[in-house]
Amino acid sequence: MNIQEFWGQLGGILRRTLHGGHILRGGRLYQVILSLLMLTSLGITMIALLAWQLPYGSRLLLQPGEIAPFTVVAPQQLTFESEVLTERARERAAQQIPDQYDFEEAPIRRQRIEAARQALAEVTAIRQRENETLAQKTNQLIAIEELGLDAETAVQILSLSDEQWAQVEHEVLTVLDRVMRLEIRESTLNQAHNSVPGLVSRSLDEDASDVAIQLVQNLIRPNSFFNAERTAALRAEARASVPPQTVTLIRGETVIRSGDRATPEQVEKLAALSKLQSEWDLWTVVRNAVFVLLWLTVTLSVLAQAQPTLLHDLRAQALLLVITVIWLLAAKAMVVNHPLLPYVYPLAAYAILASVFCTMRVAQVLITMFAVLLVYMLPTNATMVIYQTVGAMLAVLIVGRAERLNAFIWAGVTVSLSNLAVLVAMLAPFNNYSSTMIVEMLIMVLVNGALTAAIALIGYFVLGNLFDIVTPLLLNELSRPTHPLLRQVLLKASGTYHHTILVSNLAERAAAAIGADALLVRVGAYYHDIGKTVRPYFFAENIMDGSSPHDKLDPLTSAQIIISHVKDGVDLAQKYKLPERIQDFIREHHGRSLVKYFYLMAQQQSQDSVTVNEEDFRYPGPNPRSRETAIVMLADTCEAAVRAMRPASREELELLINRLIDERVVSGELNDSDLTFKDLQTIKEVFLQVLQGVHHPRIKYPEGVSVQNQEQPARPSQGNGADRKPVQRAGWEVEERTPASDVQRTPAMEG
Repeated sequence: MNIQEFWGQLGGILRRTLHGGHILRGGRLYQVILSLLMLTSLGITMIALLAWQLPYGSRLLLQPGEIAPFTVVAPQQLTFESEVLTERARERAAQQIPDQYDFEEAPIRRQRIEAARQALAEVTAIRQRENETLAQKTNQLIAIEELGLDAETAVQILSLSDEQWAQVEHEVLTVLDRVMRLEIRESTLNQAHNSVPGLVSRSLDEDASDVAIQLVQNLIRPNSFFNAERTAALRAEARASVPPQTVTLIRGETVIRSGDRATPEQVEKLAALSKLQSEWDLWTVVRNAVFVLLWLTVTLSVLAQAQPTLLHDLRAQALLLVITVIWLLAAKAMVVNHPLLPYVYPLAAYAILASVFCTMRVAQVLITMFAVLLVYMLPTNATMVIYQTVGAMLAVLIVGRAERLNAFIWAGVTVSLSNLAVLVAMLAPFNNYSSTMIVEMLIMVLVNGALTAAIALIGYFVLGNLFDIVTPLLLNELSRPTHPLLRQVLLKASGTYHHTILVSNLAERAAAAIGADALLVRVGAYYHDIGKTVRPYFFAENIMDGSSPHDKLDPLTSAQIIISHVKDGVDLAQKYKLPERIQDFIREHHGRSLVKYFYLMAQQQSQDSVTVNEEDFRYPGPNPRSRETAIVMLADTCEAAVRAMRPASREELELLINRLIDERVVSGELNDSDLTFKDLQTIKEVFLQVLQGVHHPRIKYPEGVSVQNQEQPARPSQGNGADRKPVQRAGWEVEERTPASDVQRTPAMEG
């Protein structure tokens, strides 16, 4: 099975389901049950989608310092262990543990005193060398590494007297011993050096004191050393003593706002939300169920006011159900808490499909209610709601009923421009957005427009074929005179073709006047009599010489031939794959009327010896189930009757039109068409205006058909022309109809 066969079979199943309403009386119970099932399924789907929180996944993952592209609100209460806060607490505990040192006072002090004695003894020896010059002694003092003397201090030492030097030696050892008893770390070495001048005895003169201070400072060494292992162990113990820190997010708490620079704490909260799974608690379900109930109530109430016929149109209901569920699923996946996908979400495509398959008013209502739904889903993202709603509204205005393919392209361009304008209006001057993010948003804006046009165009053809919905593009294609069926009518039944053109013009004017689908009416009228091409010479308008083949047939056979043009028309329509909606015009333009002329003739010929079965002379129906098919029935009846009876004045024409239409109202033949009395009055006025110009007293009839013959068949037709004389059989189709009723007005259904 190829793709085309699959879609064809699926479409057939849908058509049979949606056409099944006639199996019950009037189909109304079937329609109500099916409508309620669809409404219930939509409500359950909406509750499930709204209550089910999708895992956020990587959509919320940011790096510290990055700009948040949208506001994130905690959808429910969430408690998690914070690694950031825990690490901070542990770091604080570790930092409270000071560096650990090993204080080795005694051994280091003794070692330094001994080193000082040796160095001082060496200095004394150098001072006592008499055979060496001052320069030599100076160099020798500088060479003593332990003392670290500079040239100036060395010269100063050599200039001291022996008594002064003896005092210096004693003072150096004394002060060094005192200093080295203190804890000296590498970091406090300068402090130890600075303490020396205060410890030197004031009994020394200035020169001796300076030398003593310099020598002690040079001999001081650290006696307390950093113990890295003990410090690390104590700090590790302190860190381990800190318990994990937890963070609790309250439902509705703002985690980060659009445009904020993410902090480590916010990044961690977003990461926790990204792992959040659905929690089907009772109140979540109740809350969303109440919202869905309100949403559906308001939506249906407004739709009932904006487009009353939608409540009886199962096909349109099913289509709206399908696209609404698809767009709800897409909204759940794309719109909620995602940095870029919300800018691509093609709500405008949904609006376009609703407009072209239903009406612009239906689309506008659905856009408004979808905006309410988006506000419920995105309570903190007004920019996105406005972004989607404005683009969708403008797209609907551009597309309308999509009578041309380029309307979809222009709609996509309009959506892109609208999206860009909304972003500028809401976010300019974009200070909180990086250049990369701005470029990405611009790309998404353009992609949204292109995606809108593409999805709308694809959906237009796929859904149109799947649900067998007649679209303006298809109707324009079917209205071309080059269509094979219309060519057959023209070539095989020129009189029928002329009659069809008159009926289509008459019906189209009436449909436009009452707000029905004028294009559908015109095309339906083109095809309503295509069955006559099978036996064209059995119908009055195609007979040019005045002779009738029915003169050689019995009434029942003649009636069956006349009736068969409906079945023949349906067969041709199915052969050429005409939409079911067009086939309805073929089935319903005679309804369940009686071929009264031949029925009365059969009764006369039976001479009461045989009972004539009325059902043998009745059309299979059904009666008109839409305003459009009812208009074609009335136009067909009135045009044929006026053509046959040739009223001599406007008053007579008006009387005839009123009588024909009123009889169908009284008989219940229009009960299921949804035509109002106001509509019927408008139709009468339009018919009068048009027919007065077409069939005036000076009209010439086809050669071979007398005025008398055209007038006479009208007598058996539901009382029309009751004041006229009995007729011959040339104009039988004028009087084929008799009142019938009791068929529900639904979308196109198989008879």
